[in-house]
Amino acid sequence: MTADIDFTAFFDATPSPYLVLDADLVIRYVNPACLRTAGRTEDELIGKYFFDALPENPGFRDEAERNLKASLHRLVHTGKPETAVLQRYDVPAPDQQDGFEERWWSMIHTPLRGPDGTVKWIIQQVTDVTACVLSPRARQLSEESPERTRSMAAELYARARELHRLNRELRQAHAREQQVAVTLQEAMLSVPDLDRHTNIAVRYLPATASLNVCGDWYDIVDLPPDRYAVAVGDVVGHGLHAAAIMGMLRSALSAVIRAIPSPAQALEVLGLYARAVDGAMAATAVKILIDTRSRLIIYSNAGHPPPILLHPDGTCDLLDQATDPPLGTREHHVPRPQAGLPYIPGDILVLYTDGLIERRDEDIDAGLERLTTALAQDRALPPDPLADALLTRLNVAGGVSDDIALVVIRL
Repeated sequence: MTADIDFTAFFDATPSPYLVLDADLVIRYVNPACLRTAGRTEDELIGKYFFDALPENPGFRDEAERNLKASLHRLVHTGKPETAVLQRYDVPAPDQQDGFEERWWSMIHTPLRGPDGTVKWIIQQVTDVTACVLSPRARQLSEESPERTRSMAAELYARARELHRLNRELRQAHAREQQVAVTLQEAMLSVPDLDRHTNIAVRYLPATASLNVCGDWYDIVDLPPDRYAVAVGDVVGHGLHAAAIMGMLRSALSAVIRAIPSPAQALEVLGLYARAVDGAMAATAVKILIDTRSRLIIYSNAGHPPPILLHPDGTCDLLDQATDPPLGTREHHVPRPQAGLPYIPGDILVLYTDGLIERRDEDIDAGLERLTTALAQDRALPPDPLADALLTRLNVAGGVSDDIALVVIRL
């Protein structure tokens, strides 16, 4: 659930100095901490061009204004954050006509884009490091060895710049890894047979703390002439390792069901395979065979939350009569159970992973009741709008701490 936060109150309360500029470098907001740090009032800053409100000290020329201005214009052009480390930028001294105070800063500028994708706002976070630079110890070093002090300052500046460069490269590497992960996930969740089923909607939401890849999956397999199989599964964990295990299990089950169109036998084979895959021991899956000619649902469940069959009158049946332990957990092979039940045209079958219903410090039955209630309320919707409505009603459309796979079928 998205928190209801008053962000103006948040920035007003934070002890760190912040101000907000528009793309023309006009100051639009200044928090109290920034006013105290700069020794200015809102009337002196709000609505003013930054370099008019806070002009460069004419008595100290080291291109501070030009460097800062170039950094801000570069941010507006590229849309990428900018950091200025160990930057001297003096501020007008209070109660002194044309007087300035020596100030040293560390500055971070963060862009905010508008609906059209261009930079609309710039958030400036500043830290006043003057006390450190002008401390008695620093002054003593300067008096004892000006050359050494300048050398240390230069080294500090160079190391800070190097750290900034490394952080930027790390962010770029993370972005590349995330793009690879997303491409991998899309490839592994590709379902060619889904294109022939306008009665089926699928959704996948990664965990909010993940790389956009997780261990949840779904699959649809056509078994001509009048049957098709549906599966949903969950591998413990997040990230590329879980996604790799997911890909192996999903592919194996997809192959098995084509040769052995029995959900229980297919999960038996998958369970044997899972025992040979590192990290797959606690994986769960549910397999369903839908026979459109006899209007029969046949299923088997390996430790997974039960699918739900919703009827037109709003009542529901849980497919919980053929439940067994997760894949790979048994030391010795034991046949898995299988059950079946009829359906009528207009029924809705929903398969999902636990991220859809489980909440911390809450019994799973409460999550199941919440899901069945949401289903009954929106049962008249077609599959795609119904899938979106479920995610919204269950407050997971924006993502949660666990990944979610969802399949909605109008039978």
